[in-house]
Amino acid sequence: MDREGDLSFPNNVVYAAKQVYSLGRLFFACMVAGGIQYAWALQLSLLSPYTQSLGIPHHHVSLTLVCGPIAGFVVPPIVGYYSDRCTAMMGRRRPFIVAGCLIICLSVMLIGFSADIGRLLGDTKEHCTTSTGARWAATAVYIVGFWFLNFANNAAQGPARALMADLSAGNYMPSVGQAIFCGWMAIGNVLGYMAGADGEWHVWLPWLKTAACCEACANLKGAFLTAVIVIIISTSITMYIAEEKQLDNADVEASSGRRGCICRFGDFFKSLKNLPPSMFKVLAVTAVTWLAWFPFIQYGTDWMGREIYHGEPQGPKVAVYYAGVREGAVGLLLSSMCLLAASFNTPHLCGRLTSRVVWSLSNFILFGIMTAMVILGLVSTKGYNASFTAGLTGPDPKLRVIALSLFALIGIPQAVLFSVPWAVASKVADDGGHCLAIGVLNIAIVVPQLIIVLTAGPIEKAFGKGNTPAFGIGCAFAFICAVLALILLPKTRGTRGPWPPGSADMVHPQAREGPWMQTCSQAKWVIYEQLED
Repeated sequence: MDREGDLSFPNNVVYAAKQVYSLGRLFFACMVAGGIQYAWALQLSLLSPYTQSLGIPHHHVSLTLVCGPIAGFVVPPIVGYYSDRCTAMMGRRRPFIVAGCLIICLSVMLIGFSADIGRLLGDTKEHCTTSTGARWAATAVYIVGFWFLNFANNAAQGPARALMADLSAGNYMPSVGQAIFCGWMAIGNVLGYMAGADGEWHVWLPWLKTAACCEACANLKGAFLTAVIVIIISTSITMYIAEEKQLDNADVEASSGRRGCICRFGDFFKSLKNLPPSMFKVLAVTAVTWLAWFPFIQYGTDWMGREIYHGEPQGPKVAVYYAGVREGAVGLLLSSMCLLAASFNTPHLCGRLTSRVVWSLSNFILFGIMTAMVILGLVSTKGYNASFTAGLTGPDPKLRVIALSLFALIGIPQAVLFSVPWAVASKVADDGGHCLAIGVLNIAIVVPQLIIVLTAGPIEKAFGKGNTPAFGIGCAFAFICAVLALILLPKTRGTRGPWPPGSADMVHPQAREGPWMQTCSQAKWVIYEQLED
C-alpha cells in the first residue's frame, strides 16, 4: 500500500528519536487532545437542541449535520499529506495543531453568539422568551460556525495524534503515546459532558443573557467559553513542551518525489481491488452497524428533552426542554463510564466467543435498548397525544430513571463498536494492508452517516412522531446487523500482536473516543483477530 500522507509512518521514528521524553513530559505534551475532545463533547451533547432553538424544524436538523461526514472523509488525508511534508521552523505537526485549535475557538464563539449576531443582522427584535419563529440570520451564522468547527476538529486531531507517535517513537513503545492520547480524550469527554450538563452558567456569568439569548442559550455560551479557555491552555502547554525539529526539504523530496495530494485519493480507490473478498463483508456489516447507531448519536439528548421531559426548544416549555437536554448530557457521561468498564472485557470475550459472536451480541443489545427507548418515548407521550402532554412540565420520575439507565447501558455495545470492527478489519486484510483496511473502514462509517443525515428529516416529517421514527430505524438496522454479523463475518478469535504502523491515525474521529484503545495501548499491545481455519 502507498503510505504517503500516513501521519505515523515509521520514518517518524528517525524524525523524533533524537530527543528523550520522560513519561510525565510526554503526558503533558498531549494535553491538546483533551482540549479538542472537550469541545467535541459539547458539540455532541448541545448543538442539535440549540439548532432547534433558532427556529430550524426538527425534521431539518439532520441536514445541518451533513458537514460531519464530508469533513471526516476529505480533511484527514489532505492534512496528513501536508503535515508529513511541512518544513516550518516550529515543526510539521504543531503548525496544523495551532491553526486547527484557533479555528475551533473562533467557531465555537461564532456558534455561541450566533443568536446575538443574527439580531444585529436583522433577525426579529422580539425577546427570546416570546420569539417562536425562525431566525435565519442567526441560523446562517450558526451553520458557518458549525462547518468550520467540524473541519477544524478533523484538521487538529490527526496531527495531534501523529505528534504523540513522533515523540514516543524513539523512546517508548508507540502504543504508550496512543494510550496517553486516548487518556486525554477520555478526560476531555468527561469534562465536556459535565460542562454541557451544567445549567448555571447564566447565573455565574449573568452578562451572557441578552434579549436574543435566554438562559439555555447563555448556558451554551458559557460552556463554549470554557472550551475556548481549555483549548488555549492545553494548546499552549503542548506547544511549549512538545518540541519539534524542522524537517529538511531534501528529506521531503526524497521520500515523496513530485506526487501531489490528489494522488492519495486516486491510489486509495485503485487499491480497493486488492482487498480480500471477506473484507467487503466486514465493510457491509460495519455500514449497517453505524446505520443503527447514528440516530442515537444525533438525537439522544433531544429525545430526552422532548419525549421524556415533554419540552420544546421554543416557547413556554423551553426551560423544561433544556433541563432534559442537560439530563441527556448526564446520560452520555454515564454511558462513557459504562463504556470504559465494558472495554476491559471486550478482548476477553472476543477470545472466548469469537469476534463475530461478540459483534452480533452487541447489536442484539443495541436492538433491545433502542426498542426500549421507542417504547419509553411512546409511553411517556401517550402515543404523542398532544392534549395529554400539553399540561406536563417535566418527566415522570420512574421514566426518567429508566431513560438514564438506558443511556448508561448503551455504553456496553458502544465498547464493541469502538474496537471489534477495527480489529477484524486489520486481520482480514493481508499483512501489508492494515492501513488500507482501516482507511476503507472509515468510508463504511461516513457513508451511513450521510444516509441518516439526508433521510432522517424527511422520514420524521412523514410520520410526525418526534424522534421515534429515527430510533425505530436504528432498531431495525441493529437487528439486521446482528443477523448479518453471524452470517457474513469470518470466524475469528482474539490474539495479541503489535499495532500496525499508521493505522491509529486513520480511525474515524468518533471511533477514536473508545477507551478500548486506551486499555489495549496501556498493555502495549492491541488485540487483533486470527482467522480460524
